[in-house]
Amino acid sequence: MSNVTDTPAWQKLAAHHDKIKDVHLRDLFAKDASRAAKFTVEGAGLTLDYSKQRITEETVALLAELAKERKVAERRDAMFRGEKINVSEDRAVLHVALRAPSGEVIETDGHDVVPDVHGVLDRMAAFADKIRSGEWVGHTGKRIKNVINIGIGGSYLGPEMAYLALRPYSDRDMTFRFVSNVDGACFDEATRDLNAEETLFIVSSKTFTTLETMTNAATARAWAVEHLGSEDAVAKHFVANSTNTQGVEKFGIDTANMFEFWDWVGGRYSMDSAIGLSTMIAIGPDGFRDMLAGFHEMDEHFRTAPVEKNLPMLMGLLTVWYNNFFGAQTLAVLPYSEHMKRFPAYLQQLQMESNGKHVDMAGKHVDLQTGPIIWGEPGTDGQHSFYQLIHQGTKLIPCDFIGFLTPLSALAHHHDLLMANLFAQAEALAFGKTAAELTAEGSPAAQTPFRVTEGNRPTNMILAEKLDPKTLGRLVALYEHSVFTQGAVWNIDSFDQWGVELGKVLANRIIPELEAKDEPTLGHDSSTNALIERYRAHKG
Repeated sequence: MSNVTDTPAWQKLAAHHDKIKDVHLRDLFAKDASRAAKFTVEGAGLTLDYSKQRITEETVALLAELAKERKVAERRDAMFRGEKINVSEDRAVLHVALRAPSGEVIETDGHDVVPDVHGVLDRMAAFADKIRSGEWVGHTGKRIKNVINIGIGGSYLGPEMAYLALRPYSDRDMTFRFVSNVDGACFDEATRDLNAEETLFIVSSKTFTTLETMTNAATARAWAVEHLGSEDAVAKHFVANSTNTQGVEKFGIDTANMFEFWDWVGGRYSMDSAIGLSTMIAIGPDGFRDMLAGFHEMDEHFRTAPVEKNLPMLMGLLTVWYNNFFGAQTLAVLPYSEHMKRFPAYLQQLQMESNGKHVDMAGKHVDLQTGPIIWGEPGTDGQHSFYQLIHQGTKLIPCDFIGFLTPLSALAHHHDLLMANLFAQAEALAFGKTAAELTAEGSPAAQTPFRVTEGNRPTNMILAEKLDPKTLGRLVALYEHSVFTQGAVWNIDSFDQWGVELGKVLANRIIPELEAKDEPTLGHDSSTNALIERYRAHKG
């Protein structure tokens, strides 16, 4: 495939950008009373109002033409067919199979994976019911009240994000915590006030060799054995999400309590696999299946809707528009929900690990900027933190606002204030306030230059009826497929992550140098050698 910058659609978009780059949203809305209706689409229970983007109907048509030239739909269909679109690892990419209904057929290497998926889901459900009902008890016969998920990356961010988002639907008599960081303080804080007799650890590692996860798992094992007084306790207080049967068995976990997932599931796409066991225990099997149904609804929308009505494709193409034509380097994701406070962090891994690539599918260096930096905080907290930069700073920062029409709290007045702020921020970013308007309002002349807000800051407004398991599934899948669309346009492999490997290799080399009793011979650069020596001197 040729470089995207050489395609006719890209050249047309570049010329189009030159024409409209300085057009203000104030003028676009003033010229078209139906603009909001033209640029609002619905799908899979979500509404996307992208009328406050710096676009025209011609922009959308040209972006759709770009998607056609880059064969986004063909690549999407290849993914759904189970073809090995992860070229660097020669793997299928089938997170969509994790939420496919029973009876649907999705094959890779001639094997239908959907029955395998539902077999694991059924085992997870049976186990979750035992924990939630009290049928499963710990080593001393006490009921499990605490669940600690041990993982890192996708084995941690997804479960933690989902638990916090769906906490109103969780069993409030249980405590759920998440250990990821190899910093010992993470484990200490997670366990300091818990009774080992009532605590279950879920160790999530596909290979059961991940350094951080297995270090924390070993510490958890020692903690449990110390407090419970027997190695036999491990089998009642540990389960695993893994494919390494031998490693799990050696650890002391009964392999009957090992929940499988597959090499066609990337870590950042795994929250709806066995990695979501803690989520299922928290919200129950029915709630978990509702979440999977939400994922599947968005999968079907992405698979069938035309580009101009396809929420994930539109969002992905708009990201390309700002990233490559306006030079915007970041995307702010701003959920107006306290429960969604870890959603931006979850999307950081999804987007930046997927599309932070410098070579294309053929291994050739790309000639443009790929994946934007994702960041954000919940509203209204962010308004009193970094919104100043978005409103009046010199950087262009596109924003995704996310809101829910129905509150989860009984404090309805609070929700009115929350939603008023959500709508007001998007309005203010789009239209700003001119010097003339400020003067007419009586602004002192000396203050006016400081109070002007230029506006013309682009935003998406994503609305859902309310935050529940099905809606969370829809939202996650929305961003998964937006990321896919971007990667297809750029012709990069969104499903490998070789960039994280080098640091792991070097860390494994440095560990024995830090722990050696005798002074080791160091072969790093002068800075790294000096840092190791300083640490050893302090430790000594």
